[in-house]
Amino acid sequence: MTDRFNVFQQVKRGSELQLETGGTHRSWLGPISLAALLVVGFGLAGCGVLTDRSQSYVDAPDGKPLQTPDGEELARQREAYPVRQLSQTGASGHRGGIPKPPDMTSDILDENYVIENLDDQSWLLVNDVPGRIWPAVNAWMTERGLGIAASSTQLGMLQSELVNYSRRARTLLELDDASDGEALMLVQARITAGVRRRTTEIQLRPLVVGEAAAARELIQWQDQPLDQALEESLLSDLSEFLQNREDSRSYSRAALGMVGERRVTLESGDEDNPRRIAIELPYDRAWNEIRRILNDESVPVLDLDQTAGYFLVDGRSAEDRQRSWPARWFAGRERSPQANTRIQLERDGDQVRVTADRAEGFRGQDYSGDVLSRLFDYLY
Repeated sequence: MTDRFNVFQQVKRGSELQLETGGTHRSWLGPISLAALLVVGFGLAGCGVLTDRSQSYVDAPDGKPLQTPDGEELARQREAYPVRQLSQTGASGHRGGIPKPPDMTSDILDENYVIENLDDQSWLLVNDVPGRIWPAVNAWMTERGLGIAASSTQLGMLQSELVNYSRRARTLLELDDASDGEALMLVQARITAGVRRRTTEIQLRPLVVGEAAAARELIQWQDQPLDQALEESLLSDLSEFLQNREDSRSYSRAALGMVGERRVTLESGDEDNPRRIAIELPYDRAWNEIRRILNDESVPVLDLDQTAGYFLVDGRSAEDRQRSWPARWFAGRERSPQANTRIQLERDGDQVRVTADRAEGFRGQDYSGDVLSRLFDYLY
């Protein structure tokens, strides 16, 4: 509007100048000035007459899609990736309902059920949380004729009735024919969270009791086994039972407290020892777990002493241990391992604390923090 007003002023000023000079001849500026005045006038008037149509497309109705002469829609008007319409039945296309999601713990263990032993202790390592294993062990004891006389989710223990009076239980424990003077026996099951994350350890222990009344109350867990071969036989039967009942396995709310127990924690220390791993295991178990991790993670062990509680390892990653690129290209070999990190295990009451430091005499890069992190990531 400002530009139009300036043009109007210039044209008016030219006309006034012509009148002041008193020219009597007709100037060619006259018609042009008159035309300019008319254009500017109509333009100024149009500012209030024309309507704003910027929102007209919002209210406009949808047009009919273009079609070919035979009535088909044009290909470019169809959806490039159409979404299929679901039927009203939903999951009826899947037998037994919607399929279950994949088990996210399947990569923790090479096998979901492993019987392990150390010295005189044996246990079944299961790739599942204790909250799901607890009711499954209950079902196994009931089906095998052991029954359940006492239990404690806080302690993670189940105790059977006397096995002497059940034919199925006697067969399971390989007992001879009943006699008047035979010893009274029962079976205890202890379920604990595994050392590695989302795993469960199960121990089964036959016990001899002096009288029938002793089976009614929970007996303290005995560290020494009565018959380790018999325990491993029971664990094998339990493993087969659990594998056959995977699809029907339920979850126990009563065992929620068992899930929260952590047997491996990362602790903060002082300035000289900033981090350490605390493992709630006997020393021999903790030593074997660390040794297993080093083997599974392909960490070279150059020296070890279980009595002194240390490992001397090469803490570099596999990539760092590679030769320079020409040697790696032609030979694919790794550099010779070097003892640059010391892993130390120390007893502390019922726990074992694991620390890592730069090996004595090594002046290169400190890999101890990376080694400790790899140990903790594997365990937890």
